[in-house]
Formats: sequence, C-alpha cells, structure tokens
Amino acid sequence: MYRNRSGYSLFEVAMPAVLGAGVVTTFALAQGQDPAIAIAITAISAVFAVICHRFDLI
Repeated sequence: MYRNRSGYSLFEVAMPAVLGAGVVTTFALAQGQDPAIAIAITAISAVFAVICHRFDLI
C-alpha cells in the first residue's frame, strides 16, 4: 500500500509533470494564449512536482 518514493530521481518526477502540462499548454497555445505564459505554466508545474516529491507529499 505504501510505496517508498525515495528511489525516484528528480528527472523521473519532473518529466511526467512536464509532459502532462505540455498537453494542456499545447491546447492553450492552440486557443491563442501567449507562448511565454504557456511555458511558464509548464515550468511551474514541474517545479511544484519536484517540491512535492522532495517533501514526500505525493
């Protein structure tokens, strides 16, 4: 039931966050959102995922 997350590297944590946010970012760009804001959203989600992993929140 409990899965020890200490075996994951930062890359293994950040990559799914970036890919997931990238899908949403692509849709937002298709709707006309500013590319700088879309990239910032992707970066913030990756940083948030790494922070959550670091403090074992996920």
